[in-house]
Amino acid sequence: MTTTTPPATSKGIGLRSERGPVLAALMLSTGLVALDSTIIATAVPSVVGDVGGFSQFPWLFSIYLLTQAVTVPLYGKFADVVGRRPVMFFGIAVFLLGSVLCGLAWSMPALIIFRAIQGMGAGAVQPMSMTMVGDMYTVEERARVQGYIASVWGIAAVLGPTLGGVFAQYLSWRWIFFVNLPLGAVAAWTLARHFKEKVTRRAHRIDYTGAVLLTAGCSLVILGLLEGGVAWGWASVPSLLIFAAGVVTLVAFVLVERRAAEPILPLWVFRHRTLTGGSLSALCVGALVMGLSSYVPTYAQGVLGTGPLVAGFTLAALSMGWPLAASQAGRLYLRIGFRDTALIGSVVFVIGTVLCATLSAHAQVLHVAAACFVVGVGLGLAAGPVLVAIQSSVDWDRRGLVTGANMFSRSIGSAVGVAVFGAIANATLAGRFAHPPKELAGRLPKSVDATSLVLTGHGTGPGSAVAAFVRTSLYQAAHHVFLSVVAVAVVGVAVLFLMPRRTEKLSG
Repeated sequence: MTTTTPPATSKGIGLRSERGPVLAALMLSTGLVALDSTIIATAVPSVVGDVGGFSQFPWLFSIYLLTQAVTVPLYGKFADVVGRRPVMFFGIAVFLLGSVLCGLAWSMPALIIFRAIQGMGAGAVQPMSMTMVGDMYTVEERARVQGYIASVWGIAAVLGPTLGGVFAQYLSWRWIFFVNLPLGAVAAWTLARHFKEKVTRRAHRIDYTGAVLLTAGCSLVILGLLEGGVAWGWASVPSLLIFAAGVVTLVAFVLVERRAAEPILPLWVFRHRTLTGGSLSALCVGALVMGLSSYVPTYAQGVLGTGPLVAGFTLAALSMGWPLAASQAGRLYLRIGFRDTALIGSVVFVIGTVLCATLSAHAQVLHVAAACFVVGVGLGLAAGPVLVAIQSSVDWDRRGLVTGANMFSRSIGSAVGVAVFGAIANATLAGRFAHPPKELAGRLPKSVDATSLVLTGHGTGPGSAVAAFVRTSLYQAAHHVFLSVVAVAVVGVAVLFLMPRRTEKLSG
């Protein structure tokens, strides 16, 4: 068994004089990982102009998300075997290596491969950050602190595209990746100085077969979800083969895990109500956040006609509401319990998503921001207590594993959200452009990127009939996505009832 001294009272981990710098380093590390999932969006024209490969650029996003998601549970297991420090440092090192290679990329295929390396490093940073917080802070403090780290993702969703545009316009798109080096070095140096842990090691048997099957199976399924309806049709032969291969591989993974001495993802994780309910809740949170982060700024710019900064402000309201609510969640769950606190938060974010779904094509920006703020408050009250409940249900030597499993669920939710919400938006736009009004027949491009047409005014004036039609189409697409987000939020409430009202330690 791997052990360490208890949180908040240890001689290494948890000294209050040490926790401030460590938390800052964890937020910085998480911020870099989050930024690199969005920062390249506005730099795509510059990237394509330099290295070519326009038809391949969606892989810059897909491969990063894919490799990040499938490596999360592996790092969670390794953290319980060798400790948090080496896994975190390994993740930062691989992420920075990938950043250097991305900045030096000479072609689109090379850049895609190097983004995959970046994602492999990023897969360690998020679960390790949450696990280290669980080690350092008491149950009373965790929801507030984890809310701070979680809010970094909302802030990154706002800052990422803006910073990407600034680098691409005034410096070079390559600095999007090079800027990670000094910031990542500062985070690693701070952690090396201030985060200490005492790990009692014993011989372990690493489940390499399970790790390979889990990675391959999840990669195939997520690949099918990300590229289905984009690179190939959902019912096409490639799509069916990929999903079938993914399912077969995951079935083989389950069979291997049942016999493994030290499974990479033990099946008991799915047999306990606290862990099952928490993982399903994380799945919904990942999809919900991805849906809003992807389409609220697009709605604000493409439909309401705001600039990038104002559009970012609307989503920033979500990242402000999250930590504010999370700072109070600890007091609440100490009185009424983890599950009931999360249920209150879930009801609040359902209300927020309903407000988003009722936004009109002429809504005020403040109304959009208010709806996002309500969603953020709900997430702050729901996400933190669920994760604290999961961490509190196991001992230290299993905390990395269950935290990794929870973060894995959130990553899968994000990946599924990208696929499903993108398919909904694309289907809406395709239907609208396939049947335009008679007066616009022949005036619309055969293959049109609605967002680009509206935001850049490509070939149209802001008051033209074509631009008005595109704006209306984009509103319909965003509206359908927001309705789908409401459905996800409702499911997020329902799955919490799988969790018991009182959390107790699990025996295995």
